[in-house]
Amino acid sequence: MSDPRPGPARDPGPLRSFDPVAVGRLECAAWVAYYRRQWPRLLVVSLRLVHRGFRLNWPRTVHGAWLVARANMAWAPYPDNDPARARRCMRRFYALLRLAHGAPADPARAAELEVAWWAEHRARQHAAGTSDAGPLVAALTRLYAYLYRADEESVRPAARLRAQAMDLSDQWVREGGAPGSPLITAERATLVRSYAALLAAVHQPAGPGGPRAPSGQDAGHGQAGVRGEVQR
Repeated sequence: MSDPRPGPARDPGPLRSFDPVAVGRLECAAWVAYYRRQWPRLLVVSLRLVHRGFRLNWPRTVHGAWLVARANMAWAPYPDNDPARARRCMRRFYALLRLAHGAPADPARAAELEVAWWAEHRARQHAAGTSDAGPLVAALTRLYAYLYRADEESVRPAARLRAQAMDLSDQWVREGGAPGSPLITAERATLVRSYAALLAAVHQPAGPGGPRAPSGQDAGHGQAGVRGEVQR
């Protein structure tokens, strides 16, 4: 007779094992540092975020956080930023993740999708009178689906919540960026909810055919996750 007791839970792997509360709080702190152009603080927060979010050893954590900070600095100026340099930095970041954890399969593709949502967010920031978050949510959804080899519909709620957190951040910036603003508290809570939704989505069992590749894209082959990028 077979043993009816369930076996030990399968380890989901380092890139699907993150604390949504810690990651959401740290990302909020990183966004605040980014918009206040506090580059040394951004680097410190990025170190904690990369270490907690991606479970890299400390030498790779330092390297990865430096690449993320450089990408942010390349993207930050408006309108004279450097998207190509930002993509190069993020390609190197994703290559570092692939070296450590075997994913994503194509760091260049991951970097392209990453910077694509930054561009959608910036376009929305500077398009007066528009309230359509659809393109931004779609860009985030494509990135999550590619990195996690997940169904787009399963990760869309996480993408929608992250876009809502950006709206709160943008409102905070427009209102002067006060360090003690209640908008930061709301932004932090929304980011925590976003990462909780993402964690739940990437732990959903695949259907009979397995996870679908995002429409119009090649599927990745690993389970990397975007956590902590503040580039907007």
